[in-house]
Amino acid sequence: MLALRQLSVADAELTAALHRASGALIPGYDTSLHSLTEDLDFHRTKVLVENEVWGAFEGSELLGFIAWQPGWIDHLYVRPDRLRLGIGSVLITLPQQYQDELRLYTFQSNMRGRAFYERHGFEIEEMTDGERNEEKMPDITYLWYAD
Repeated sequence: MLALRQLSVADAELTAALHRASGALIPGYDTSLHSLTEDLDFHRTKVLVENEVWGAFEGSELLGFIAWQPGWIDHLYVRPDRLRLGIGSVLITLPQQYQDELRLYTFQSNMRGRAFYERHGFEIEEMTDGERNEEKMPDITYLWYAD
């Protein structure tokens, strides 16, 4: 049974590990850009501090999480072995309940993620060559409006 709960800095090891595992599925994404220690620090000092973050659990196992702030989804990751089971769909509806519009970035090469966002009503707002992101990978800004 899927249980949702708000996450805190105490959950940083779980979210950082899931972020790395999910990022490894994106074609062209270099997970060695940051060490596990750097990713953990990023989650402890930024992700879990600057965003509202919710996790989907099965028992004590984190299956996915979403991090958002007003108008933006900063992170949405689902465990690679649990994709296409509705976990991401449950998570993305959380900020959609409270926002009139949401934006997010994803890499152009993330075809699985792009299809997911488009199924959930997000439309391409902008495509760039990746100059503005740390990975220097072409990206997309998606935009969603509430009905």
